[in-house]
Amino acid sequence: MLFVSIISLLISNAVTLRRDKTILYSRVSSIILLYSILLCYFSYYIVFLEKGISLYGGLLYSTPITHFFQLFIFILACLILGITAFYPRKVFLEKFSSIYKNLSYNFIYKSSILNKMGNQFKIIEYSLISLFVVIGTLFLISSSDLVTIFISLELQSYGLYLICTSYRNSEPATAGGLMYFLLGGLASCFVLLATGLLYINSGTTSLDNIYIINNISNNTLFIKDNYIYWYNSFYIAMSLVIMSVGFLFKVAAAPFHFWSPDVYDSIPTVVTTFVAIIAKVSIFILLLELVHYSSNSNFGFIWTTSLLTSALLSLIIGTVLGLSQSRIKRLYAYSTISHIGFILIGLSINSIESIQAFMFYLIQYSLSNLNAFIILLSIGYLFYCYTYEGKEDYNNLQDRNHSPIQYINQLKGYFYINPLLAISLSITLFSFIGVPPLIGFFGKQMILSAALDNGYIFISLVAILTSVIGAGYYLAIIKQIYFNKPEYKLESYENKGYIVSKNHNISNEIDNIESVKFSANNIVLSSYLSITISIITSIILLFILVPSELNNLVTILALTLINI
Repeated sequence: MLFVSIISLLISNAVTLRRDKTILYSRVSSIILLYSILLCYFSYYIVFLEKGISLYGGLLYSTPITHFFQLFIFILACLILGITAFYPRKVFLEKFSSIYKNLSYNFIYKSSILNKMGNQFKIIEYSLISLFVVIGTLFLISSSDLVTIFISLELQSYGLYLICTSYRNSEPATAGGLMYFLLGGLASCFVLLATGLLYINSGTTSLDNIYIINNISNNTLFIKDNYIYWYNSFYIAMSLVIMSVGFLFKVAAAPFHFWSPDVYDSIPTVVTTFVAIIAKVSIFILLLELVHYSSNSNFGFIWTTSLLTSALLSLIIGTVLGLSQSRIKRLYAYSTISHIGFILIGLSINSIESIQAFMFYLIQYSLSNLNAFIILLSIGYLFYCYTYEGKEDYNNLQDRNHSPIQYINQLKGYFYINPLLAISLSITLFSFIGVPPLIGFFGKQMILSAALDNGYIFISLVAILTSVIGAGYYLAIIKQIYFNKPEYKLESYENKGYIVSKNHNISNEIDNIESVKFSANNIVLSSYLSITISIITSIILLFILVPSELNNLVTILALTLINI
């Protein structure tokens, strides 16, 4: 895979103009990830047969859960990189849309339709840094040593810092990336401090050895023995609490959430999509391993209680503060904080049912969140020929080319402009609310069922109440889309393109060039974006028809974790 990647990138660097280089880089990176998906899929049976494989002397390991979520991260990263691998718009002419016309003729038209928001297609480093982030994410999921945990976390984090600041001409993106870097470095200090405390207390950096030493110390027959007399398991509880502070900071869980709304709103929407999804999956899977293997110890209750406290605060803060937001990416950030509360509830309980609910919720929310961001980008791309009537502030938004949709009010009456995209966004938002029969309902139902079965009644009531209250800001978006008149004016736009036969040379055969006029109504979303939105929306909407596949998958993964 590495050899093919290097050769492909060198070839794409040599055969294309700089204008198109980043598109080819993104496409090559997507191919790399697709090949990685195949490698991961065809090696899955080995991990299942062995119930886990240790790598590099115990620094890394692969289990069915880590292997599956590596595969899931490959899929998510491939979908996100696809956004920059294709131009966002195209011209669709029904007369020339047949298979024969597509194969026999080229349609040449004004490139600004393709590339009006071309700033995102000029950052050639974007896809390359994204691959480094994915590598760090994969290593973090598979880490079984304190050293590899910290190194993998930093590899992932440094790539995210660079991606946030890659849009050099954007002042908000630079400020947001700098804020993310400074506060992310502070969070890494907590992880490093906890790593040092664990090593000082146990004399080892291997998580397996720490679990073994702690389990031995729980037996009173061995407490007075010389080689473990100095060991106090209370230290490991405090160390894990400190480490969880760093990890909760990275995933933007309350009360360490304060950076995420500002960073989400400052950086370009394409980058926000990557930062908001990829970075969280790996940390949650690592926390799942830590919680599971430390839950039977006498310190397990102490640090899982800290996770429950963070879950409670995330539910409340993400819901209450989200009600007052007028900027849509800040609202997405508070929505994420609220959903992290549900994820942390499933993580803290540590039963078969809760682990199953935790993995199901993480999968479905990652897909729904990805769909919400792609739809937001697509709506901005389709405003190519529209201006805001009497809204000069919207026409002159700072950083408009990078993030065309910044305010909720910009979605006013969008149903009357593009009904299909409006309906897709509504389905995704209803899934966030937890309206049946959408996939988000089943995620919340599984989390709440696991919490009630294990006696967590109070936090379950808080989760239900905050879900009802949080529906308010989702419904506010839907109200703007459907029940308000649009504040847009369609500019008079008419252009012409040329139909050119592929079998003739343009310079020699002028007669084979046919002039074709087209208007704003012929400018549509690119095939990649429309197909991706259609597939993910269908999964959200039609999950109830085929629920057994995903349910059986997370059940098997939960059972393998318990049995190992």
